Amino acid sequence: MQRKESVSRTSWRSGVAQRPLLCQDVVIQNAVYTGNLEALQRLFPRGSTANLVIEPQGGDMRWVARGEGLWSLTYEQELTTPLHITASRGFADCLDLLLQRGANVDLAPGGVTALHESCENCQPECTKLLLAYGANPSAVSEDGLMPLHVCTAPESLECAKHLLEYGASITGHSLEENDTPLHVAARHGLPDHVDLYLSYGAALDDRNDEGFTPMNSACSQPQEPQDLERYFTVCQKLLEAGASIHIMDQDKHTPLHMACKNVNPEIVDLLLAKGACVNDMDYGGEAPMHHVLKVVCYKASHQPERVVRALLNYGSIRVWPGALPTVLKHCSASPRTIEVLLNAYSRLKVTDAWREAVSAEVFEKHKDFYESVFSLAMRPRSLQHLARCRVRTFLEGRLHKVVPNLDLPTFIKNYLLLDYRGYVH
Repeated sequence: MQRKESVSRTSWRSGVAQRPLLCQDVVIQNAVYTGNLEALQRLFPRGSTANLVIEPQGGDMRWVARGEGLWSLTYEQELTTPLHITASRGFADCLDLLLQRGANVDLAPGGVTALHESCENCQPECTKLLLAYGANPSAVSEDGLMPLHVCTAPESLECAKHLLEYGASITGHSLEENDTPLHVAARHGLPDHVDLYLSYGAALDDRNDEGFTPMNSACSQPQEPQDLERYFTVCQKLLEAGASIHIMDQDKHTPLHMACKNVNPEIVDLLLAKGACVNDMDYGGEAPMHHVLKVVCYKASHQPERVVRALLNYGSIRVWPGALPTVLKHCSASPRTIEVLLNAYSRLKVTDAWREAVSAEVFEKHKDFYESVFSLAMRPRSLQHLARCRVRTFLEGRLHKVVPNLDLPTFIKNYLLLDYRGYVH
């Protein structure tokens, strides 16, 4: 080991007189990376120092200025410490030994502290140990993130609890995006984190640099089918705590616009039930209905028909009839969505353009349904459907409130609310 006279991007703790040493000993590095406690006990006997910096070999290539206008392609090195390595890998016993041997708990030669590493890698025992040795729970990394900002996985909940118990700032903002920890938890669909942060007084309607509140962040995040329930639970908890559903981002997108774009039917139902405005327009002049219809072909597994149905039952604007062939072209892979849309009209002008809009593959897959659609070119809508349209027109904007309370059989209520039959008539 040789003394490192200067270490870039290093934060020093007050009261620490000795600067870290640069460790190039592969034996020590191997013991640290493998979590070999016995070897570390031999290498760091009592009275020695473990306040080291390691410069790992390898990494990505980058161009580096060498002066006189010359550049060379060099491996990018990221400095780390034994503390970072053991904390990120969950070697709590080794971490404890290094801390006892004087390792600087807040050293950040690579731009992040060991506490950031333990939280990002969901190592609660190491997180608690670092905090017990005085690690700063609100330390800011080179990228402007506090440890709470890197708690982005469900398994990091215990780390977040330890951070808050040791005084981490629940209102701290990241430097680049101005996110609070609640923004991060909402964006990653972490309901337990949201509960925890709310119990510590997290601000519900703080906006980040995009104009997002935590509610906007949850609704705007792209979601896979397996993630829909988690994000719904997050939104439910935020609303129960009093979050606003009317705050718009910089493009005048409301949470409802965002939930429709990501096709989360449960969140859409929740927002509508809480009073979201179904026909709010964004800067592009688009209502929530436009947002869901744009993505039907990509989100068929998300049940987009449920979103379209809910919007129509709450009084959403309909598609201009002349644009229906275009909608049919982009949404034909979801026949239920087409069924709901078409059943919002008392009459339709079915032309050859409608047939051309449905590919042969989709037609064969959903032949019975599309034959029922194309047959409307030669006959009017049924009397039953016309009666439904008349009732819906009379109850425009009140359907969702009135129909469930009518003294009618359930199947008639469902029919009035555009339930699916697999054909149009």
